[in-house]
Amino acid sequence: MLYHLYEMQHAAMAPFRMAAKAQSAFWLNEANPLAATDMGKRAKAGLTMFERLTRRYAKPNFDIDTTVVDGATVDVIEEVVWQRPFCNLLHFRKAEAPKTPQKKILMVAPMSGHFATLLKSTVEAMLPKFDVYVTDWQDARDVPAAAGKFGLDDYTDYVIDALHFLGERVHTMAVCQPSVPVLVATSLMASRKDDLRPLSMVLMGGPIDTRCSPTVVNKLARDKGVDWFEKNVIMEVPATHQGAGRKVYPGFLQLAGFIAMNPERHLKAHRNLYLDLVEGHVRAASKVEEFYDEYMSVMDLAAEFYLETVERVFVHQRLPHGTYHYRGELINPGLITDTALLTIEGERDDISGLGQTRATHDLCTGLPDTMKMHHLQLGVGHYGVFSGSRFEHDIAPRIASFMDAHAG
Repeated sequence: MLYHLYEMQHAAMAPFRMAAKAQSAFWLNEANPLAATDMGKRAKAGLTMFERLTRRYAKPNFDIDTTVVDGATVDVIEEVVWQRPFCNLLHFRKAEAPKTPQKKILMVAPMSGHFATLLKSTVEAMLPKFDVYVTDWQDARDVPAAAGKFGLDDYTDYVIDALHFLGERVHTMAVCQPSVPVLVATSLMASRKDDLRPLSMVLMGGPIDTRCSPTVVNKLARDKGVDWFEKNVIMEVPATHQGAGRKVYPGFLQLAGFIAMNPERHLKAHRNLYLDLVEGHVRAASKVEEFYDEYMSVMDLAAEFYLETVERVFVHQRLPHGTYHYRGELINPGLITDTALLTIEGERDDISGLGQTRATHDLCTGLPDTMKMHHLQLGVGHYGVFSGSRFEHDIAPRIASFMDAHAG
């Protein structure tokens, strides 16, 4: 019912958003003598804020058109090379093949509310030296119910299928949530002696063992339990979407949860945005708008995937307890012997606490120390692990160096 009310509220606000846009055009018109007055500036800023706070944010684009390879600018072509109901595999193909062949990276984006474009800066940082592929997870509300359910084991299947599609041993990167299914997929491929098992795993801010430095997110899942989440956050997609009838964890509820973790920060950011719009600080306002264009764009998650993740990862910590099963098969990361492991954590991460990702090293007992590495990035939070200046200058070069050292 809440999902339906949300849709009704969004539809009810549509005429007011249209009116706000029309009034904005009036105040933005340079021929309007009142546009440059204090009243005009405040009217424009207020109408912009109203439109932004009531709109439904569309899925962003990567918009990566070029990269630099060996000092030369090269065009980048984004293309879908593999499709499944819940995922497209994107390839950021270089228009001109590099003189030295580049190793492939399968970058597994998180399915945790935001779209894969959250990793735009991650992709940009790796493109100069690697051939990059990214899992572009689809909004569950747009996947017809006839496509069937999608659980955590299905996610693992998609990772393995994508690795098989790439046709050679490649490097893998998992940002946050997919650290678990990527580790599971690699364990499975090792146990099966799969010739296409990854060359390396780079796990970044992932919840491998949520008993370590539990965060607010971890404690909420542990204290509430799976039944509470099933009763309170799982809803049915309304008839206005392609996935009508599918059970999901709605994106708008996830967004409310994200904001509730730090409401003061978001209130301050929007207050400053309004003031920058009034004062005409275009650059500062644009940076905030770009951030929230991405942050406010959210997707629904399939109920099965979400609930199984809560149960296996956050409530019962199946991997560190040695009780994680994939379709009845017990997962043993100790069987991994030749997939190099790099774990990365942020000192101020309030989503995946310190030690949660590093715990992977204790599970991968079959890997020699020469194939393991851990990096703690000081001064960054969760998003700083895969984006921002410190990622660009400190973390990305470490990843590239590690992959080069374990290129097979």
